[in-house]
Amino acid sequence: MHNKTITELSAGLKAGDFSSEELTNSFLQRIEEHGETLNCFVTVSGKEALEAARVADGLIAKGEGGVLTGIPMAHKDIFCTKGFKTSCGSKMLDNFISPYDATVVSRLAAAGMVSLGKLNMDEFAMGSSNETSYYGAVKNPWDTNCVPGGSSGGSAAAVAARLVPIATGTDTGGSIRQPASFCGITGLKPTYGTVSRFGMIAFASSLDQAGPMTRSAEDAALVLQAMAGFDPNDSTSLENSVPDYSAELNKELTGLKIGLPKEFFEEGLDNEVAKAVEAAVEEYRKLGAEVKEISLPNMDLSVPAYYVVAPAECSANLSRFDGVRYGYRCENPENLEDLYSRSRGEGFGAEVKRRIMIGAYALSAGYYDAYYLKAQQVRKLISEDFKKAFEEVDLIMGPTAPSTAFGIGEKTDDPLSMYLSDIFTIGVNLAGIPAMSIPAGFVKSKPVGLQLIGNYFSEGRLLNAAHRYQQVTEWHKGVPAEFE
Repeated sequence: MHNKTITELSAGLKAGDFSSEELTNSFLQRIEEHGETLNCFVTVSGKEALEAARVADGLIAKGEGGVLTGIPMAHKDIFCTKGFKTSCGSKMLDNFISPYDATVVSRLAAAGMVSLGKLNMDEFAMGSSNETSYYGAVKNPWDTNCVPGGSSGGSAAAVAARLVPIATGTDTGGSIRQPASFCGITGLKPTYGTVSRFGMIAFASSLDQAGPMTRSAEDAALVLQAMAGFDPNDSTSLENSVPDYSAELNKELTGLKIGLPKEFFEEGLDNEVAKAVEAAVEEYRKLGAEVKEISLPNMDLSVPAYYVVAPAECSANLSRFDGVRYGYRCENPENLEDLYSRSRGEGFGAEVKRRIMIGAYALSAGYYDAYYLKAQQVRKLISEDFKKAFEEVDLIMGPTAPSTAFGIGEKTDDPLSMYLSDIFTIGVNLAGIPAMSIPAGFVKSKPVGLQLIGNYFSEGRLLNAAHRYQQVTEWHKGVPAEFE
């Protein structure tokens, strides 16, 4: 059952081939068998999952519920989940039991999905390898000596190893797409504001966006349908109607205009990854798409701009973790200053501290104009580059990451090299537009991701392009040998 898509699982549930309880038990057994190997789960909620599965079975028996009813899934441990630990991969929140559900959690539960637990992640979503977690590094199921990508590495690894059919993720600078690329799955970052951020612990509020991580584009469309929509609890939520993301999955691609940014294929891109991406683009030509070279001239500025904006926002957002109201508190503080400094010093990991300090510096008196304001101006230029590009083309394509998954520990002592892992994804977040990564081949037995970038609110077109590609290729069906 673990190799079936959501559509296939839903059909099996409705036909009575198996029950949601049986399906849930099957995945719980896989988690017990493989979860420790990959270190991808922080919390497994077996008892609660089986109770939810029985409720789903009752609905299905009555002919009620939808396509997602009774389907198991898991949440990245950045989404508040009532009655469960929500750690954000940090010692700071290791003891935090959420009193409420994030909107993403409540909406997927309302759709009838069965949550199996919470997935490991880089601490406070800060990282590109899932090595900064308080609970240890997550391992890539294709090669357990390699990273799964970050920060949604636990989600990507769990889906790739077929421990869950789908998982939620968040993307601040590529944290859905890059791990999707490294683990050979489909990951979608929607337009900023499409999915509510309420109850999603903030890293950088103007960049963070939740999205689905699945086996296929067809599955992603079904899950996004349930996740998306206006939320009055989120001031950045868009008051747009939710389209039927599955409606045009099978639409022909004849005449689709695809742009290949020349900046994506210059120095820094692995030659074998480039060949895999070029082969994928050739498939789109066969499907009737028109391909042309375009330019995103300010793309090289996306990394420095991001690493001013994101740390600045994180330094503000993480100021709430002070040892007073909730979360980690140091023992026997001498005074208030000692409480603050030791609680934060002991509760946060090295990467989080690094970004807080960078952000505080960028926002400090005398440096705000030179750094933060300038970064926001560059952000506008990057956004304008995309706007001009979409006057010429319908979609932009290129590599998701400059390489395949690298070794655990390979870049931990070189933060700059680690930051450059997101060089092709960051610009999308700065502009707030949608993008996704889909499997497009292998290099030395490691997956390669093809990135598809769309204009605002073009998720339907992205999913259509991804689905048509997946109908003529088999890359998204690959399963790591140990987890077949």
